[in-house]
Amino acid sequence: MTPYPTLEADPEDKNLVILQSLICLLREKNILSRADIEDLCATVQARAADHAHDKLPCAASSAKAAANEIAQIGDYVGHKYGGKHRRAN
Repeated sequence: MTPYPTLEADPEDKNLVILQSLICLLREKNILSRADIEDLCATVQARAADHAHDKLPCAASSAKAAANEIAQIGDYVGHKYGGKHRRAN
């Protein structure tokens, strides 16, 4: 079985640029809501907090970097496009 590639939070990484652009495009077209992006942030943060028990293996430093990056993307998209926050349960 081939191991999963490690993710690096490099601002010059072409995959990161594509991901950022895709999230913005999906939000701009109202395919993703602000609440969806907040859920995505929470999911990534949960993976970073408990990476040892994550079903998709990743390095702890990569998970923390991903959580930081998605939080920045969420903040940017929230300020640029607005929208309703997810409901508190």
